[in-house]
Amino acid sequence: MKQFKNILCIIAPGKENKQVLERAVMLSENNQANLTVITVMPSINVGIDMSEGGSMFTEFQAATVNKQKQELEDLIEPYAQRIKIETRVLVGTPFLEIIREVLRNTHDLVIKCPESLDWLDRLFSSDDMHLLRKCPCPVWMVRADIGESFDHILAAVDVNDSYPSKELNTRQALNEMVIELAGSLAVSEFAELHVVNAWEVTGESALRHGAFVQRPEDEVNEYVDQTRRHHVQLLDTLIKKVDAKLGKDVADYIKPHLHMPKGTARKVIPELAKKLKVDCIVMGTVARTGIPGLFMGNTAETILEQLECSVLAIKPPGFVTPVTLEE
Repeated sequence: MKQFKNILCIIAPGKENKQVLERAVMLSENNQANLTVITVMPSINVGIDMSEGGSMFTEFQAATVNKQKQELEDLIEPYAQRIKIETRVLVGTPFLEIIREVLRNTHDLVIKCPESLDWLDRLFSSDDMHLLRKCPCPVWMVRADIGESFDHILAAVDVNDSYPSKELNTRQALNEMVIELAGSLAVSEFAELHVVNAWEVTGESALRHGAFVQRPEDEVNEYVDQTRRHHVQLLDTLIKKVDAKLGKDVADYIKPHLHMPKGTARKVIPELAKKLKVDCIVMGTVARTGIPGLFMGNTAETILEQLECSVLAIKPPGFVTPVTLEE
């Protein structure tokens, strides 16, 4: 099972942070992992009487950082007897400073609360979306209003084998990572694990209703069923491969419920998550690697915009973040 060893927890100034901090502490204990808790402050705006780099600016910035550092220390104090926690206050654009912290100290998980934008009816802010797109390690966005534990976890995979060979290999590796992480989470939360793969039939509408290529209904139905059986076989192969890596005891314990809804992933996955009352969805956000600055695909973006649950988002092996340590 996946074990995190160097966890980074993000605390938002002035926001409710108890849930995300407690979950980070529990995860660190269970994994015997290092835990660093940070706050990212925006840079102080320079006023008319306070030039950047001047003594007044420097003193004001330092005082603000020290105040935030003390608040951070007070926040983690109840957990100090349970686990060693490092704290740090960074200054700058939040998603950039978080990713730079990951790069500097090789963190293998970022956990934070999403910055909900209620007036847009979206769970994730622009800054959160930048983090989900560009952070090289898994990002776990934990809703502040969740209960103490998760009951239903959904792993979203794409077993379609029609992609170019290089991308197909990356997607297959990503699928395995998604199920392994979701399985680990299910074990630690004593939760039900569900796995979903959406599938479509190329040209079905044209074959049924097209003016030039319309085919008999029974022929189209057989084509659709053949496609469905192929996806069932691909998903079954993926599950067996992951089970072999996990071992029989763990595989039997997490035995996932498999879902094969027909339709576009961007439509049927959010619908299934809502129907199952999913607490957390585990999904990949980028399916190609080696291209600095590559954003996640439109499908992943569209799914994320519709979700109302916590999200654990991961990148495939070899993902290159466009963020660098230099300004």
